Amino acid sequence: MVQAADDNGSTEKIVKAISEAPAGTTWAVGTEINLVNRLAAQNPDKTVFCLDPVVCPCSTMYRIHPAYIAWVLEALLQGVVVNEVKVDAETRKWSLVALERMLALP
Repeated sequence: MVQAADDNGSTEKIVKAISEAPAGTTWAVGTEINLVNRLAAQNPDKTVFCLDPVVCPCSTMYRIHPAYIAWVLEALLQGVVVNEVKVDAETRKWSLVALERMLALP
């Protein structure tokens, strides 16, 4: 998917690219649906739509809420791991690559 895309990047990069794009351009965005809808509303001079016509794979991203993050962090301070996600070695390897790229300074 990424190799076939004209561009890719972080949420910040997507927002910047669309907001700075010329009027009349069209953007198919493969990320969380609420962000896509917000970008479409904030850029009425452009066509912005979700890459997946049914729902984007990141459809639950909006559920990440500060209260849930606080709950997890408070539990960790008490030595309790909540909502642990376990994946196979191959998924772990490529997930770490993605995280390192996202966190790398430009």
